Amino acid sequence: MVLYRKYRPDTLSLVRGQDHITKTLSNALRADKLSHAYIFTGPKGTGKTTIARILAKGANCLKLVKGDPCNVCKNCKEINDSRSLDIIEIDGASNRGIEEIRDLREGIKFSPNTLRFKVFIIDEVHMLTTPAFNALLKTLEEPPSHALFVLATTEPHKVLSTIMSRCQRFDFKKLGFSEIVKLLSEVSKKEKIKIDLGALKLLAVVSEGDMRDAFSLLDQLIAQGGGKITLSLAQKVLGISDIQSLVKFADLISKKDSGKAMELVEKVTSEGIDMNYYIKNLMNYFRTMMVLKLNPNLRELVAPELTDIEFKTIISQGKGFRESKLIKIIESLIVAKERLRISPIQQLPLEMAIVELCG
Repeated sequence: MVLYRKYRPDTLSLVRGQDHITKTLSNALRADKLSHAYIFTGPKGTGKTTIARILAKGANCLKLVKGDPCNVCKNCKEINDSRSLDIIEIDGASNRGIEEIRDLREGIKFSPNTLRFKVFIIDEVHMLTTPAFNALLKTLEEPPSHALFVLATTEPHKVLSTIMSRCQRFDFKKLGFSEIVKLLSEVSKKEKIKIDLGALKLLAVVSEGDMRDAFSLLDQLIAQGGGKITLSLAQKVLGISDIQSLVKFADLISKKDSGKAMELVEKVTSEGIDMNYYIKNLMNYFRTMMVLKLNPNLRELVAPELTDIEFKTIISQGKGFRESKLIKIIESLIVAKERLRISPIQQLPLEMAIVELCG
């Protein structure tokens, strides 16, 4: 079983990084004061569907433990084994029409088969068509007492305001850098995998707060690592350059040495490093340089992965650039990343940016 499924939390207390949500839902379960409809919003991989499933289980648990499902009663076991006919999960992306929502409205009229609540989890709800939204609205206005709705979306601005106003809204946030490193470290120990701290930090940076992506990347490294995962192996497998390449690029741009910068890009390309990732890493590096130039105290917020030596290096390099120059560099890299989608030659957009910046 893949790691993100194997280590998916089955109680609210095990969910990381969403305390503002889990505590509220736990209190609602404990007091038996659930709303008839919830909407979970936030970036992908932050636990929206996971918490929706835990909430469905908690609402039907026969013996809650401090506001959490017990996972041992017959209802919990039935839901954990995906045997319950009363927990209906709908993918809004592939079931977005009015006919599907009409079928849902018909099904909601019937009492649950074995559970207390019939729970409808609609993922990617923003993908529903306008007629489907209107049909859903009617159901949310007059829901039967045995129905519980949990809507999940990464794009809340696309959900009708009339739908939003009839739901309790919870905004999920990306997991922090240190939280991801800690969780990946714990999982690695349980899996008896030796992995360098630098590799864990790289996964945390690349995943950008998406825990599911972090687990998927760790799975990929485990398949290649043979029991020992180093930072260099992680960089090679993920097609990501090391920070020394970024430092060197910044140094060459500072010196306006376009020839050597072109050489560096050719070397990066020949090593099989993903150009999309490379440009993105350059953008992040110069952005970090700009922010730290303005306020070095923001290190823990913008670059917690940097070692003390790397931090001193980026501060030192920042002194060689005016703020206006850093803004121009970042703008050129953004344009290069956009052009990458249509460029027939992978490194061409970055080479054009180099000529522009060094010219």
